[in-house]
Amino acid sequence: MKLFKIAPFALVFFIFIVLSSFSKNDLDRLTVNGNDFVNKKGETFVFRGLNTSDPDKLEAQGHWNKSYFEEIKKWGANIVRIPVHPTDWTKRGQETYLKLLDDGIQWATELGLYVIIDWHSIGNLQTEMYQSDKYDTTLKQTYDFWRTIASKYGKNTTVAFYEIFNEPTTFNGTLGTATWKEWKTINKEVIGIIRANGGEGIPLVAGFNWAYDLTPVLDDPLNIEGIGYVSHPYPQKRDRPWEEQWTKDWGFVKEKYPLILTEIGFSGPEDPGAHIPVISDESYGDAITNYCDEREISYVVWVFDAEWAPRLFEDWDSYKPSRHGTYFKKKLQSYNYD
Repeated sequence: MKLFKIAPFALVFFIFIVLSSFSKNDLDRLTVNGNDFVNKKGETFVFRGLNTSDPDKLEAQGHWNKSYFEEIKKWGANIVRIPVHPTDWTKRGQETYLKLLDDGIQWATELGLYVIIDWHSIGNLQTEMYQSDKYDTTLKQTYDFWRTIASKYGKNTTVAFYEIFNEPTTFNGTLGTATWKEWKTINKEVIGIIRANGGEGIPLVAGFNWAYDLTPVLDDPLNIEGIGYVSHPYPQKRDRPWEEQWTKDWGFVKEKYPLILTEIGFSGPEDPGAHIPVISDESYGDAITNYCDEREISYVVWVFDAEWAPRLFEDWDSYKPSRHGTYFKKKLQSYNYD
């Protein structure tokens, strides 16, 4: 048997590469300190990131791969939100879907991107009625999903956030009723399940009105340590000027608690998929990003896809930015995270 000798300098270089890869891939566990997200050194993290589309869709189209995450990183993101549709979770099966999440979380880790896992339903979890069949779930499935995520990724420091439910809405009463007290009870139950099953990430609680309205938090917060709140302030949720109303509807939360806008964005009326409430222009981009920058509010832009709207790019070959993508790519790349 022939033995191959390794030159000393080559061995040292190999060890350096291995050790570097380990240190590079270690992301600090994030926690809540007052109204901030912080690392173990107490340093504040403000997030500027991008939403993926559902991994089930991306894998079926051949786009769920590391190069997709590398492009997200190139655009200037420091966090990625991964939406999991309940019907896709059911269709693909838990074991197979978890493999998709395993891959995505590993790619994010290698690139230094934190992850939000989002249970992506729209509707009334209290009555189990939803905006469309795509979002159908049950309380039991929701509880079980978070038990599974907490058990599997609870110690994974890349998975920094658990967004309990994407967009709560009664759809103007057409999906039944839900009180803030009832919504609090559901979220407390989920958070208890997450933590009992080893979930060390930060639970995120969304407001009413498609996750826009956090006004009940003013007088009746959850009173649970270590959580954050979510709003989705798309441009047509309120008339211009936006800023004063934003403060009343959700911005005030940042005075006491961590706040992250897990969906923002706009599309021109002529853009593919343009729909209420996202139709606007670059003036909205300026308003929402300036508002967040001044208050150190984190945000994640919807959506890094060529079909779902408002889409951030126009084609998969070149990732050519759309109008909305052009704005947010430039904005994200303007931040200095060093």
